[in-house]
Amino acid sequence: MSPWKVMLVLGGVPMVQQVTCAAAAPGRAFFVDSAAGDDANPGDTPALAWRSLERVNRATLQPGDSVQFKRRGVWRGTLVPQSGAEGVPLTYTAYGEGEKPLLLGSMAKDDPSDWEKTGENVWATVAPTWTPKQVVADLRQSEWHYHQEQGAKVATRVVEAASGKTQVVECGQPGSRGNHIQAWGPEVDWNIAADAEFLQMRFRARCTEPFRLAPVRVMRSSSPWTTYASTDSVGLDIAADWQEYAVPLPVWSRGDLPRLHLELGGALPAGATFEFQPLELVVAECSQARLLDVDVGNVIFDCGRVCGWKRWTLADVKRPDDYWYDGKNMRVYVCCARNPAEAHDSVELALRRHIVDQGGKHDVVYDGFALRYGAAHGLGGGNTARLTIRNCDLSYIGGGHQFTAEGGRPVRFGNAIEFWGAARDHLVEGCRIWEVYDAALTNQGSGPDSIQENITYRNNVISNAEYSFEYWNRPETARTRNIRFLNNTCIDAGIVWSHAQRPDKNGSHLMFYANTADSAGIEIKYNVFYNCTDWGSRYSAGWNPLPDMDYNAWFVSPGALCYFFKEHIAGTDVAGYREKTGLDRHSFFGDPKLVDPQNGDYRLAPDSPVRRLRADGGSMGAEAAAGGR
Repeated sequence: MSPWKVMLVLGGVPMVQQVTCAAAAPGRAFFVDSAAGDDANPGDTPALAWRSLERVNRATLQPGDSVQFKRRGVWRGTLVPQSGAEGVPLTYTAYGEGEKPLLLGSMAKDDPSDWEKTGENVWATVAPTWTPKQVVADLRQSEWHYHQEQGAKVATRVVEAASGKTQVVECGQPGSRGNHIQAWGPEVDWNIAADAEFLQMRFRARCTEPFRLAPVRVMRSSSPWTTYASTDSVGLDIAADWQEYAVPLPVWSRGDLPRLHLELGGALPAGATFEFQPLELVVAECSQARLLDVDVGNVIFDCGRVCGWKRWTLADVKRPDDYWYDGKNMRVYVCCARNPAEAHDSVELALRRHIVDQGGKHDVVYDGFALRYGAAHGLGGGNTARLTIRNCDLSYIGGGHQFTAEGGRPVRFGNAIEFWGAARDHLVEGCRIWEVYDAALTNQGSGPDSIQENITYRNNVISNAEYSFEYWNRPETARTRNIRFLNNTCIDAGIVWSHAQRPDKNGSHLMFYANTADSAGIEIKYNVFYNCTDWGSRYSAGWNPLPDMDYNAWFVSPGALCYFFKEHIAGTDVAGYREKTGLDRHSFFGDPKLVDPQNGDYRLAPDSPVRRLRADGGSMGAEAAAGGR
């Protein structure tokens, strides 16, 4: 079945109170054309369009403006939107004819020269090489300052010698996160590095207890702490003996107050003494235009006909399409009988970055995009308000390495659309989502400031995600109000590229993890939940009260209706499910009669019993039925 055949018919759309969906006010229009545009253009007409995401990200925009991407265009990287104003959003949308503009969170490795054979049936991406070009700063006499928080504690001193200053850091308590101990170095002169695509920092270091140093960065030294240059995935193994290191730093953007920065918290062992001698910062030339500088969470072959199986050591790369990401050397190893670029029509390496990184943004409308092949979230970020995501396609999302749990078990992540932490007044409607590592749609958070209010997901078609909808919020001081999941069609939860690879197989349409937040107004109504590998719905700890769930259509296997606080409720026990949960009093259990689900047409057939069910659900249900799902 090809997900591209999903058919979506939107007729009468139920209006939901307390959802802000402002129309774009008149403003300036800017255009982006990936084929014929030029970043030197003013961008104010299609004939003088910009070309790149980088140009869009650094544009000076105002509330009411729109940025319009040409249909059939393709962009790689991360879109970082800007905020509008309440009632006057910024709009990112499409113009022209043809397929939706495509934002890819991946790197293509389609040329045979991208690969070299390293073993029997093992091929690796060619390693980058570096050539220093120009000294930006001599760091031998540089001053460094230290920040510590959350109980972390270090003592610092400087040892001076003819060869330069050595920073000595004695760790009392490392804290639990990288930012709990930070070292801030000198400011970077962008005038010298004006056109640099890559910087390289050289230093010597040793530590009484070996550890892995977190990435070196160039960052803004005050809020909003923007990262200007970094190689995120390259952890440096600091040994007991002096070694010299040369750290590559791809330049992502430029801005004010740029300083060299190290994170030591959570990594530097308690009781250890870390000695660090900065040498120089240089402009470097790289043999490759882009680096595999973050985790590769999925390898997509042949436009999704095959996905790679992520392994955690090179020794485990044994079966066809197994792959391993070597973060230290920024390479991917793939098991293949011949050069992967010759064995496959296409090879896409999904990178652990959000395709749209909207953290901290408000009053934004996205309309009419396709997002594909990202190993983090399709649209992700915390602390957001008044976002509308409409008529977008998201596929092959997630799989990036998030952290390593106790016992050495790697944990992967990735949702198509996630609202994290503080989030309010959001609308997601008319989207098509498939092949997602975790959740197609989710709002979730942790912490006293995780206030989530007035979020509506309606009229979306979801297929082949591990979870169709995931929600949780905690602790007790967090708050949730008015979360609505309405008139969505959810197909084949857990039947997804990643399911067999997961250590926690849990294909569920509704995944409700521990929710201890002060919660009210959570509605799950007028949806179709069709087929799953594990559970129709799953509830973990907390949850008082339960969601208002009714007028849904459930079609699941006999053994997989609900995991209700550790109690398994079979699909054959509808009466028991209703009695134990109090949910779905008027819902339909059985075949909803979709037009042609095997070929991706998930509309309700003319004689579907769901049409009558929705009509019986009151005005909102009647409007949903009229919508043609």
